[in-house]
Amino acid sequence: MAASGVKLTLVAAVAKNGVIGADNRLLWRLKSDMRHFRTLTMGKPLIMGRKTYDSIGKPLPGRHTIVITRDPALVIDGADIVGSLEAALEKGAVIARETGGDEIIIGGGGEIYAQAMALADRLEITSVALEPEGDAWFPPVDLKVWREEKRASFTKSSDDEASFDFISYVRR
Repeated sequence: MAASGVKLTLVAAVAKNGVIGADNRLLWRLKSDMRHFRTLTMGKPLIMGRKTYDSIGKPLPGRHTIVITRDPALVIDGADIVGSLEAALEKGAVIARETGGDEIIIGGGGEIYAQAMALADRLEITSVALEPEGDAWFPPVDLKVWREEKRASFTKSSDDEASFDFISYVRR
């Protein structure tokens, strides 16, 4: 658990080979996944690294954005800036409790996912049926630690460049 009764959920779109991006951008277009991400994160504290924030370019509406950076001088209008995952989780827990919530979301990138994996209660993974080259990866999901709770499969469509599964994992 992230902090005193607040759950920590990692939300990521991950290719079959573990890649989540390259050159600070997504490598596929999945409108269905964007809608799913919005549903999972709306109204919740959303933690991300500075590079992930830069790839989005603005705080996402309806979510309290917390950006982790090594740059203490960074200022982002509409977002909280912190220097570590621990500080982000503390800030997120306060925000969640103040807003009546019980969950903090980690939205990327690879370094932040790797740091947060051991602390997470849930993983919400969009497993993308592609194997692109990339420079950012999601940590492996160890099935001795994580149990698949549910899965929904979708085929490639005009809105989605690839087939994919929404998979929810809970800690065993």
